[in-house]
Amino acid sequence: MPGEPLSVSTGDLAAPTGWAGVVDAIGPKVRALRLERGLTLQQLALAADVSTASVHKVERGDMVPTVTTLLKIAGALGVPVRHFVEDDGAIPTAVHTRFADGLAAGPVMITGSPDRFHARGTAIRLAPGEERAGPRRAGETLLVVLDGRLDVEIAAERYVVNAGEALHYPSGMEQRFVNPEATPAEAVVVDVPEG
Repeated sequence: MPGEPLSVSTGDLAAPTGWAGVVDAIGPKVRALRLERGLTLQQLALAADVSTASVHKVERGDMVPTVTTLLKIAGALGVPVRHFVEDDGAIPTAVHTRFADGLAAGPVMITGSPDRFHARGTAIRLAPGEERAGPRRAGETLLVVLDGRLDVEIAAERYVVNAGEALHYPSGMEQRFVNPEATPAEAVVVDVPEG
């Protein structure tokens, strides 16, 4: 669960908030990415298979693009469509996540957007006797046990990781986590993809 949204003071100017602010930010984001990639309006329009006038109107805020147009522009600029619709007018330096009370409901992502950060962190709780297989992907993983104990098997090697201990390993191997105790175990798993 993300931290509380930040409010940004703009002096006497009242900036649009909520969905209106997101819509108003689409044009400037398109323009900024187009210029960053050294494209003219015509080049972006050709790559996106939309009219030059449409791209120009979107950038100026004279037209709200359809979903199809936005998908085409996003594809031509090489970004996911969410880049244009995430409310990031005031992007914080860090991502603050509160997760202590939410682990009973399942794993909680504790890292920011993959557009900004490479690491992917998850806070997990394993019930007594519960077993999970870890995801196999190129990169590395850091497991930090916060409470309880986990028996971890990495490529047929076994480790006992108690509260206050960590295990760092390549992520591409077979992984299995087991809580052998009669009480829940809580841990943070941080995956850093390769590249």
